[in-house]
Amino acid sequence: MSDSLSQSPGGARRSSHGRKHKQPGAATPLHKRNVRLQIGEVMASAEPVVLQTLLGSCVAVCLYDPVARIGGMNHILLPGSCSTCPGARFGEQAMELLIHQLVRIGADQKVLVAKAFGGANVLQCFQSPTIGEENARFVRQFLAAKGVPLIAQRLGGDHAVQLNFSTDTGKASVRAVDGSRLPAISSAEESYVHAVDVGYKRL
Repeated sequence: MSDSLSQSPGGARRSSHGRKHKQPGAATPLHKRNVRLQIGEVMASAEPVVLQTLLGSCVAVCLYDPVARIGGMNHILLPGSCSTCPGARFGEQAMELLIHQLVRIGADQKVLVAKAFGGANVLQCFQSPTIGEENARFVRQFLAAKGVPLIAQRLGGDHAVQLNFSTDTGKASVRAVDGSRLPAISSAEESYVHAVDVGYKRL
């Protein structure tokens, strides 16, 4: 039976099954449901789901509780915070929301581990550091401040990537995106960047 998902304000999705822990060795469905996250979305699930997203300069953080076998992911557009901006496009809101959603469905914040991806230099801008570099730096600093180990990462570079994350196993797979898709990814990210308040607060 597939879990039902609820969309709450701020772009957060969560499983509606509540605090439900899996037994060690519990069977995993042969075919997990795929859920694609867009910019500014957050999802946590206590049921086996494969979370997918495309990343250019954006970053995604996958958090996982290896005891309860509960995981979740976000899709961060920009680092820092913005109190007047809707959704979870900014790093601080996206991270806090993901942790909150995970704890709400049964994860233990003290045992969470993290994997992070994205932060590539794909936007046509001349700022230094680049948006991708700022996103990567934010993620590392935030996780360190929260005491969450960053056990795997692929941050930086010049290539957009496709990310798949399994919420029940904590396994992540990432691959470079075909170059023909890069203009569409860059265009989408640039439109989101220009649409938000450029006076956001960097941490």
